[in-house]
Amino acid sequence: MTGIVIYLEGGGDKSGTKQKLRLGMSDFLSEIRDSCKDNRWYFKLVACGSRNDAYKKFNNFNEFKKYRVAVLLVDSEEKVEVKHPHKHLAQNDHWSFSENNKNNVHLMVQTMEAWIVSDQNAMQKYYGNRFNPINLPAELEEVSKSDISNFLDKATSKTQKGRYHKIKHASDLLKLINPDEVRKRCRHCDNLFKSLLNQFEEDYTSLPK
Repeated sequence: MTGIVIYLEGGGDKSGTKQKLRLGMSDFLSEIRDSCKDNRWYFKLVACGSRNDAYKKFNNFNEFKKYRVAVLLVDSEEKVEVKHPHKHLAQNDHWSFSENNKNNVHLMVQTMEAWIVSDQNAMQKYYGNRFNPINLPAELEEVSKSDISNFLDKATSKTQKGRYHKIKHASDLLKLINPDEVRKRCRHCDNLFKSLLNQFEEDYTSLPK
């Protein structure tokens, strides 16, 4: 057997909150997770807390016998001006990547919350009738982290659940939002899905004829 392991930024510094985020993101990535299961691959998602911890665990990955692909999934924090995610992180965070792992670096541009606000129908369902939708550009990756945060604050401030709280709400919302809606508006999310789902096609083409 082989598999995919994803090192994910977020979840805070407690095991319980990391576990909650891991479960939410696992549901959001269910097409990838279920494809692993169908192909008898391992699927592992590790919520690492800080961006630096995610980077360190990704760079120290050595379980090659169990996993074919190790992935780093972090926020870009700023607008991405280059084509390849690893180049953005090299320039902005001074992180270095080997030739073998640089193509497995992916971004939740500019923040994971861009994915959440992509599906306001799911947000309405979660927060109830006091949720206040606000128009945002179709290309959400152009919206700054602070503007996304302000949108969430205004949209949820009067709801019964209260203002959006990353630790309390993000994992539940990740279970509700439609990945197809996110992929339409966030090309880096679409790239993540395509990259990992293509792994199974490559596996088939490598089989003896």
